[in-house]
Amino acid sequence: MTAAEEAPAYLNIDRENHPAVVAGRRSREFVESRDKQAWIDNFAPDAIVQDPVGPSMFDPEGVGFRGYDRISEFWDKSIAATESIEFRFDEEIICGNEVAYIGSIVTHIAGHVSEARGVFTYHADSGRLSALRAYWEVERTINSVRKA
Repeated sequence: MTAAEEAPAYLNIDRENHPAVVAGRRSREFVESRDKQAWIDNFAPDAIVQDPVGPSMFDPEGVGFRGYDRISEFWDKSIAATESIEFRFDEEIICGNEVAYIGSIVTHIAGHVSEARGVFTYHADSGRLSALRAYWEVERTINSVRKA
């Protein structure tokens, strides 16, 4: 065995092929290409989407969207209403079965642009997302709206 093979899983992380990185990358690609069904299929059956975490205009009770029907509802309420969404991540942090990104999601809608700056996490089990959580402030994002 080489030293790399003997190292524990938290050392020598394969950043390109880590399951959460791959599933998160697929999620963003499906959002950018507007492929709702592929995006939903990228989730495990009991997965949860919390975007943002806590109460928001998408989820007034702040409980998140669990399961395929509710994740589809999230798409319809948030992603489908946009013209396009860009992911601008500055930093990637991999821990266990999760990856967190620090950066921004830029949304184009009705001739306007908003920027949600925050932390965006993807948890993957068996190659599919079991949780997508986005930590961004609604008020700050609303205040960022400007004409495109």
